Amino acid sequence: MDFDQITLTEAAAELAAGKITSHAITSAALARAKANGDLNAFITLDEEGALKAAVAFDTRGAGAGSKPLGGVPVVIKDNIEVAGLPCTAGTPALKSFIPSVDAPVVAKLRAAGAVIIGKTSMHELAFGISGYNTAFKTGAEYGVRNAYDHGLIAGGSSSGTGAAIGARIVAGGLGTDTGGSVRVPAALNGCASLRPTVGRYQQAGIAPISHTRDTAGPMAATMADVALLDRVIAGGDAVQPADLRQVRLGLVKSMLANLDGDTEAAFHGALGRLKAQGVTVVDIEMPELAQLNGQVGFPVALYEAYDDMVAYLKRTGTGVTIEAMVAQIASPDVKGTYEGLVLPRKLPAPDGSLVDAKPVYDHAINIARPALQALYARTFASNKLDAIAFPTTPRVAIASNPESSSLENFGLFIQNTDPGSNAGIPGIQIPVALGATSRLPIGLELDGPSGSDERLLAIGVALDSVFGRLPPPR
Repeated sequence: MDFDQITLTEAAAELAAGKITSHAITSAALARAKANGDLNAFITLDEEGALKAAVAFDTRGAGAGSKPLGGVPVVIKDNIEVAGLPCTAGTPALKSFIPSVDAPVVAKLRAAGAVIIGKTSMHELAFGISGYNTAFKTGAEYGVRNAYDHGLIAGGSSSGTGAAIGARIVAGGLGTDTGGSVRVPAALNGCASLRPTVGRYQQAGIAPISHTRDTAGPMAATMADVALLDRVIAGGDAVQPADLRQVRLGLVKSMLANLDGDTEAAFHGALGRLKAQGVTVVDIEMPELAQLNGQVGFPVALYEAYDDMVAYLKRTGTGVTIEAMVAQIASPDVKGTYEGLVLPRKLPAPDGSLVDAKPVYDHAINIARPALQALYARTFASNKLDAIAFPTTPRVAIASNPESSSLENFGLFIQNTDPGSNAGIPGIQIPVALGATSRLPIGLELDGPSGSDERLLAIGVALDSVFGRLPPPR
């Protein structure tokens, strides 16, 4: 059987029926991981542990198929703790930190029968969108590489999970998202993902940036697979596809800025297909969006990054101080952020000078973020929307090199994903096309009201049959 194209949902069903063995599908995933070393998708590949878990599943027999992910291979981003495997957060100072227990989100996957084949590479400390990490590599060059073109970025910060799914190494896994980190790599590698409403998943056991903004999130081959992972982590019933004739989406003009030709054409093509299925699409106004979002994003992430990391390093018993960790940061963009802003507790002012972060943070948390959340709530309610639709990233993947981590590229690639992150609302990323000229994956995002995760997933599952899976990388 060709395991390359199998989805999580299909694999779980075949394993439960005893048609395939976990050893066979897990061995195939490990072989593909090793054959794709130049992707730099993995920091740790756990061949021994994965095969042991696969054999244990097979020995129990297909009767163990009551587990929703029984025997299915998955991957975990390397800032999420997996017992017995290093949890580096993509940074040198943590490469010898080996947690003794699984993070709660990992424990849920394991209890559901998933086989973890390894820990995926990422933008260092999850602070970027390129995945150009100079601390770890398995290929000839640095940087996690795009599944469709190894000269290009995989996106970030959940770069390795996105590349591994896009390259058909596995059909699903976990990433984390602070400002776009499960949606950007999913968009650029042609897979599906969910950034859940903040608080839907337990955040314990995950190296942090910001407790206000961080969340783990599932990434997978299809929206049905994402819904399966979400059900395992958050509980609830299996998601049924939504009736698309009952779905109402809003378009915000500012989210259609800075698009390249392929993305613009693919996005409008996708809207046309949605309308043909009976989806209602309306233009809406959110004039305060950029201003409010700007008052929340960096102030919250950069201020909380200090206290949250200090607490994490202490709680996990790494024996590493934040100063020692920062001294060893390998990627220049991340090192500059921590040395220039996070450690000194400073933020850049509009005139370019540095100011004390605390008052700016207090304003962000107490005034700007509640106003941003109210703007979203009002917009969804007054326009009777299920979601706001936009291109997940304004461009297809760019060249993978140190420049890909520039502040300009960072701002460009989170242009559309960041506002919803700061409001704490859920968003799904759906692969819709390969660019007409680039032949690179392009994604559509739907952001919904706070707590509407299951409704969004139901819409996403219905859209699986509209868009299908993208063709695999050549």
